Amino acid sequence: MAFILEVPANLLLRQNNLVSFSISGRSSPHYTCVSRKQSNFTHFSISATLNSPSIQSHMDHAHAVALPIMVNSCMGKMGQAVVEAGISAGLHIVPASFGIEKDAGKTVKVGGKDIHVHGPSDRETVLASVLEEYRNLIVVDFTVPNAVNDNAELYCKAGVPFVMGTTGGDRDRLYKTVEDAGIYAVISPQMGKQVVAFLAAMEIMAGQFPGAFSGYTLEVLESHQATKLDISGTAKAVISCFQKLGVSFDLDHIQLIRDPKQQIETLGVPEEHINGHAFHTYRLKSPDGT
Repeated sequence: MAFILEVPANLLLRQNNLVSFSISGRSSPHYTCVSRKQSNFTHFSISATLNSPSIQSHMDHAHAVALPIMVNSCMGKMGQAVVEAGISAGLHIVPASFGIEKDAGKTVKVGGKDIHVHGPSDRETVLASVLEEYRNLIVVDFTVPNAVNDNAELYCKAGVPFVMGTTGGDRDRLYKTVEDAGIYAVISPQMGKQVVAFLAAMEIMAGQFPGAFSGYTLEVLESHQATKLDISGTAKAVISCFQKLGVSFDLDHIQLIRDPKQQIETLGVPEEHINGHAFHTYRLKSPDGT
């Protein structure tokens, strides 16, 4: 067992340069520190023992079990990718996941692991049960847009740190929920580091050059797999930056392309990526049309 021990300097000058102390109790570790000064050197002897079997048991369990990750939902492409990446990284994937009502009761195998899917009505009891077994749980959420706020409020109520990769929902309410709860959360419409870097660059430009594109018109086209129901969160973030730069644009004017034939023929999406891709174009035109 390793730890860092801080002792007030004046403590080392008492009792002929010999100091000993202990912290003891039924469920607490027992520590002993001895400092003996010889010449210009101070020697420390530190020992730690556990006088509670339950503490030793918890420590053994912590070493035996990797960091637990609960992936909601494991039915979609992103959730399954997170499960597989977690297994590859040596994390412990909790064998329970939130899903939509029609998938409740199903057991899916992802990365060789069986995961039981629970419906919306069981979320609170399932999370409480998981927390009983995994006290240092982290949740990764890739569910559906209409579950974003309810799920986040549940995580915050339980004090569980989480990653919200799901787009949609009331984002202002989402941020306020997390801030009021005072827990850790990663909230992003995009998890690809290169795109995150691009969005950061857009935010910097919008902050430093507000109104630089005033009078310009914007056309936005975004293509995703047919199973993506909502507007791309990345597109919303990029458009928000253009709006700060002075461009007037309504989200209703985004062209959503979900037809595979159009994606292949018009946008050039490789056929092997039709079921999982993100192609965006943002076209700015000057006020004089040139």
